[in-house]
Amino acid sequence: MVERFTAAPDHLYVQPTVGTQRVILQRPEAEVDELWSFGDTKANRQWVWIAMDTDTRQIIAFHVGDRSRQSAEGLWGKIPTRYQEQATFYTDCYEAYKGVVPSAQHRAITKLARKSNHVERFNCTLRQRVSRLVRATLSFSKKLANHIGAIKYFICDYNLTKRAALPG
Repeated sequence: MVERFTAAPDHLYVQPTVGTQRVILQRPEAEVDELWSFGDTKANRQWVWIAMDTDTRQIIAFHVGDRSRQSAEGLWGKIPTRYQEQATFYTDCYEAYKGVVPSAQHRAITKLARKSNHVERFNCTLRQRVSRLVRATLSFSKKLANHIGAIKYFICDYNLTKRAALPG
């Protein structure tokens, strides 16, 4: 498994949308959220930070760390440049996003706005499909590297499945 985790690419098989050569009037949109997990012991809480393209539903970046601004910066550093420069990012009202995501591109919204429901649904899918993320489980990672690897491996497979479903 470690070899498979290591072989999963950092680009996560993200396929940006491609279309005809025309003026794009709407900015790309991304949803950002985080979910907690643990590695090594239950006392070692780890947060999985996820950014998802709203149109393609592909995961464009993820980061595993604590629930601090430093981890929000870690996620931002992994987001492809195209999104960093052009996209509008929808997040919950968590304070760590402020100052990390440029204010002109950041929309802090409540759950009632329904602008982060796709990434919230992906969090549920991730918990269901990656057994080490289930809250009450015997399947947990004894090494943080394996924890991150299992998440990355699943996201790569998920993006390949989404890419196959994209038009074009």
